[in-house]
Amino acid sequence: MKRLIGLIGLFAALLFAVSAGAADIPPPDVLVKNVTNEVLDIVRKDKEIQSGNTKKTLDLVETKVLPHFNFPRMTQLALGRDGRQASPEQMKVLVEEFRDLLVRTYSKALTEFRDQQIAFKPFKMEAADTDVKVRTEIKQTGGKGIPLDYYLEKTAAGWKVYDLEVAGASLVTNYRSTFAQEIRANGVDGLIRSLQAKNKHPEIPVKAK
Repeated sequence: MKRLIGLIGLFAALLFAVSAGAADIPPPDVLVKNVTNEVLDIVRKDKEIQSGNTKKTLDLVETKVLPHFNFPRMTQLALGRDGRQASPEQMKVLVEEFRDLLVRTYSKALTEFRDQQIAFKPFKMEAADTDVKVRTEIKQTGGKGIPLDYYLEKTAAGWKVYDLEVAGASLVTNYRSTFAQEIRANGVDGLIRSLQAKNKHPEIPVKAK
């Protein structure tokens, strides 16, 4: 599961590595295909990223990836019903810490990219749709393809990702059981402290279920 989550992070970063700015918002499947192909080419050629240049990779994620995610919704999904216990102030901190946790996941995964390829699945949507799933598959040399689905919602600022699913496993909700256990044991503040410790010292595990 850890390896699959890492792959999710990798291709999430690849997918959303171009900042939005055009008045005409491209359909989500076009966005997926164009940006993925462009960024895969960049990563293949960037020896610093492949050799583990943390600063360069973090800068890439911060400037190109983060604007395309709905972190408040992702955090709420990860918390589930336990999110009701969080005050607005606590929720703000949780969003920031969960964001940092995912950024580190994406950044690490980028440095591990080698020869994976992406197959884009047929996509249909109605003009009025505001919530869609874009299906792709990770192709690996000598290995079975891994289904990877992107869940996006259309907002005033463009299409935003709020969850990713690999082989039927959700990136966001994979954290739900761990977060629930921490909240039951130590309250919302305990979960905040746990995430802060993980982000300050990445060697401390904060495991998905």
